Parts: sequence; C-alpha cells; structure tokens
Amino acid sequence: MDFTNRVVLVTGASGGIGRAIAQAFSESGARVAVHYHRNNEKATETLASLLAGGHALFQADLSRASEAQALARAVVEEMGAINILVNNAGIFVRHALPEIGYGEWQRSWQRVLGVNLFGPANLTFCVVEHMLAQGGGKIVNVSSRGAFRGEPDAPAYGASKAGLNALSQSLAQALAPQNIFVHVVAPGFVQTEMAAETLSGPRGESIRRQSPLGRVAQPDEVARTVLFLASEGTDFLTGCIVDVNGASYLRS
Repeated sequence: MDFTNRVVLVTGASGGIGRAIAQAFSESGARVAVHYHRNNEKATETLASLLAGGHALFQADLSRASEAQALARAVVEEMGAINILVNNAGIFVRHALPEIGYGEWQRSWQRVLGVNLFGPANLTFCVVEHMLAQGGGKIVNVSSRGAFRGEPDAPAYGASKAGLNALSQSLAQALAPQNIFVHVVAPGFVQTEMAAETLSGPRGESIRRQSPLGRVAQPDEVARTVLFLASEGTDFLTGCIVDVNGASYLRS
C-alpha cells in the first residue's frame, strides 16, 4: 500500500494502537499528523519513530468542541491537507453501577462520551469540511468489541463505541456521494500499555483463552487493518465494521 503524498491525522497517537497506526502509515509513505492530549513526551517518541519526514505533532483535548475545530484547522494550515482521518483516541473508565454514587456515574458518562463519541463526531465534522474542498477522503474509526458484547463494568465505554459504530454507518451513507468513505475497526483486547495491568493480572490467562489463538492482538495487527481500509480500492467497503478480535467474540 502506497500512501505517498497523503496526509493522515491519527488521534491518540502517543502510544499503543495509535502509535502503531502512525508508524504503519509513515512506513507506507504518508505524512502523519500525530495528535495527543496530555502526554507530550510519549507523543514526541511517536513522532521520532516515524520514517522519512514531513510529520508533525499536534495537541488538543478532543472532548472540547473548539479544540477539535482548532486541530483540524492547524493540521491543514501546517500540512496542506487531511486526506485520511483515523479517530483512534479513546478512554476506558470503570464505573460499575452498584459500586458508585450518582455524581460519579454522571461524571463518568460525561467524560467517556466526551472523548469517545463527541470528540470523533466533532473532529469528523471539521475534517469533512476540508475533505469536501479537496474532493474526497477516508475516515477510519477505532471502535471495540465492547460495542457488541457489552461492558458491565464500564457501560459508558460500551455505549460510546456502539454510538461510534452508528455514527460511522450514518456518515458512510451521507458522505459516499461526496467521495468520502467511512470505515470502522473493532478490536478486542490489544497488547498495549493501557491493557498491560489487566493482561498480566489474575484475569490475563482467561482473557487470552477467549480467542482460539490463545492470545490477544498486537497493535500492528490493528494498524494493518486500518491501512487496508484507508487504501485505494476499498470504497465499496464504506460503512463496514471489521472485527479484529481473534474470534474471541463472534456476532451474527
């Protein structure tokens, strides 16, 4: 896959899946806009790991609508375009219903939906404005198997990812006539820093056994799927949701 002369904005690229996606695009010739929220040090490490040149670093709190708009504008001003948007940034907050108070319940929902659903929705709106002027583009949203199987200890996370799926499919229908194509990848557990504590703890072995492969995904496996969907010749896959969970959860 050749992404030479393409500008790719990857949100949440300071580590984990986002870093792997940024690296994979750079290896395929793209110029990458590396977005982060708080961890400048890790984001700078991502930037330094990218091949060739022409990449840049951008900070924004995507739960704030004004910062999503400013991010899209800054990337276009500095890099000249946004040909591909990867909405990868997301957070997981545990807030099991019987264990918390009403105030914490509300705060958890506001925080998670702000980052995982409103952030991608607002950033997509702002990026699409530029894609329309450019004659088209690709959007790949990173969802989760939790959108389908449920997240009893983190219901806002499951709901936010289900909402992201619905948003993606709605926009796939709305934007296809404008040559803008929208895809989704839905990973299960991935071997990242964020999941490391869980995977190394008492539940780790049972989680790995959920897949007949006896393991969880590596970040580069998710990244390769994102690159495929963003490549030429996949337009008729618009609206698809691709599971990357090693058959740990199968849906009809």
